[in-house]
Amino acid sequence: MSDLQRAWARNKLGLAHEPFGGLAEEEEAEADQVPELPEHADDDSSSASSVSSTGTIIPTPSQKLFARPEGVPRGRSLEPTPWTTYFERELYIEAEDEPGVTFHAYLTSPVDKGPLLVMHHGAGSSGLSFAVVSAEIRKRLPLAGILAVDCRGHGSTVSPEGAALDLRLQTLSSDLNFVIQSTKTKMAWGRLPNVVLVGHSLGGAVVTDLAMTGKLGSDLLGYAVLDVVEGSAMDALQSMQTYLSTRPGGFASVQAGIDWHIRSRTIRSSISARASVPALLRLDEAEDQSRPWRWRTNLAATQPFWEGWFVGLSKKFLGAKGGKLLLLAGTDRLDTELTIGQMQGKYALQVFPEAGHFIHEDIPEQTAVSLVDFYRRNDRSALVLPPKVSDLLKQGKKV
Repeated sequence: MSDLQRAWARNKLGLAHEPFGGLAEEEEAEADQVPELPEHADDDSSSASSVSSTGTIIPTPSQKLFARPEGVPRGRSLEPTPWTTYFERELYIEAEDEPGVTFHAYLTSPVDKGPLLVMHHGAGSSGLSFAVVSAEIRKRLPLAGILAVDCRGHGSTVSPEGAALDLRLQTLSSDLNFVIQSTKTKMAWGRLPNVVLVGHSLGGAVVTDLAMTGKLGSDLLGYAVLDVVEGSAMDALQSMQTYLSTRPGGFASVQAGIDWHIRSRTIRSSISARASVPALLRLDEAEDQSRPWRWRTNLAATQPFWEGWFVGLSKKFLGAKGGKLLLLAGTDRLDTELTIGQMQGKYALQVFPEAGHFIHEDIPEQTAVSLVDFYRRNDRSALVLPPKVSDLLKQGKKV
């Protein structure tokens, strides 16, 4: 067969000029470029492929098609990503009535009349849990501001040495409102932007409680709760101690902590893990020298507060004023009260079965799309209200 015939045959059959193995290695190396935040994060659990699923690919022998995965694939970094990649500044806010308590938060300011999305993380996590999803939100809604808070006992929020741990729901709700109002003052905003509260797990209970208090008044457009409902949360508490007993007590390095979160599928996107996991660990050289990086938050010590976080959550979620969005990783998490409320159209529901408990970290792009759509549906700035009758009479117009 001549070279011309061979070339014609390759084009006719759609065969690639380069071996598939080389293409895969090139794409794998490109997949972990954090600043680009690709449409599909380099996620071991993703079913998406960079090669069209309609084509037939013949793997080369070097691909080891049926070999077991060994943690993070070759070519993907475990290096921590700094918070400056995702936020413009960090804030330190001293509590007014508790000497020694300093709240910490990450902020990207809203532009013009853009909304402020206030993020509250779950137990044991930190504000950087929302790092990647915040960047995805800004891609789709450039005017939006993001305020991601470290609640007390978490992240870089500090309390006096030896102070009693107070993680009651009412305390956390009051803390969140204080940080929001203090941010307005610190940033010299004339008024508070339109607020959308977003909470994951414990954070979902906190933002719902704050919405129920009405402290934000007409500035609150709505609130979104990520993967927590009262019924399933109460059930999950029974197995929480078992989970904690299987979790490593420490790590040899921050990179090892990132690796564990990905291998265990606690966080299914390595880009998200590289941003959020470093804030969960602190160096404690007094502990095991082989694993000096320990957890910042002792989750076992928070057990006395677990039940109080979630009791009455469903009723408050349905009863508070403002738009309501519930994002879940599975419909089995819905309890009876929320199922009835959903059938009555009292809130918006979206389910992401491909995600784990950390929805916003596993699939930040899809989560961002849902949150931006939720804001746009509840945005009142585009509404044009008819003039008041009193104003028409003052103008001498007939009514």
